[in-house]
Amino acid sequence: MNEIIYEGPFKDHLKNHVELKQAIGYKYITDSHHLRRFDRFTLEKYPHATELTKEIVLDWCRKKSYESQANQCSRCSIIRQFGKYLDSIGVKAYIIPKGYFPTEEQYIPYIYTSEELTRFFAETEKCKYCYECPHRHLIMPVFFRMIYMCGLRVSEARLLKVADVDIENGILSINNSKKDNSRLVPMSMSLTERCGLYAKIVHPFPKGEEYFFPALDGNPMTLGNVYKNFRRFLWSARISHGGRGMGPRIHDFRHTFAVHCLKKWVEQEKDLTTYLPILKTYMGHDSFEETAYYLRLTADVFPKITLKLEIQYPDIIPLLGGVTDETF
Repeated sequence: MNEIIYEGPFKDHLKNHVELKQAIGYKYITDSHHLRRFDRFTLEKYPHATELTKEIVLDWCRKKSYESQANQCSRCSIIRQFGKYLDSIGVKAYIIPKGYFPTEEQYIPYIYTSEELTRFFAETEKCKYCYECPHRHLIMPVFFRMIYMCGLRVSEARLLKVADVDIENGILSINNSKKDNSRLVPMSMSLTERCGLYAKIVHPFPKGEEYFFPALDGNPMTLGNVYKNFRRFLWSARISHGGRGMGPRIHDFRHTFAVHCLKKWVEQEKDLTTYLPILKTYMGHDSFEETAYYLRLTADVFPKITLKLEIQYPDIIPLLGGVTDETF
């Protein structure tokens, strides 16, 4: 990975701030690129700045015409962290208050029905050969099934290496995922068989460092490419899309996996105090609250089991709030 070179008036502080974040365990890759854009912004508009003033911060955080509210809030948060770093080393800095800009209304996950899943996966099977992405027709039926059947985040599936897919034992190794967490994810027998048949064609002479779902030149598929195919399958499967930010989203396959698991366990009268920690580990959640959220979601989507959930787990469900920051 190429090192980012900062050139503006805060170049040394930006470099040190990023190095400190990475030294304590954060990847800080996306954030460092946001700070690179901030660096260019200050180089152009405030080249002689010696302190992070309120004028600079608010100018940078001003909402752009093409960006979402969530993206503005994200940029604001990154600069807030940088301001706190400057303050900690004695550099005068304006620290924008947390929640200075209003956040968007929380997105409510879309839970696919079993019929919708059947139609969607059937459309992936119809994917045709494309010379620009020679393996696309082989990748798509396995890729989207893996996200749903294993409850993966999109990039967890997208960045899998050949060595991460143990076809013999049916286990995925998810490495350096969100917050640098890693975990082992067992696959069903049917998915393991699909992966085996797929690998024989796409990776006849497997190399561990190759991407399991390769695009051109051995690179991983881009998020844009994945999303483009997703929307096409969604349309063909007659599943309505509400427009930008409205869903359904690819990430909703992960939500659907969790809800379907909980629904099945409740119907089987499993002890959820035992099974929730298993689901937490399987999905790579950082806290129990992230997993417990799906209890409320399951009750909302399947109201017939609401009473059973509220009677058995009265101390969990009332505490649940909105969607946790769980994306991608």
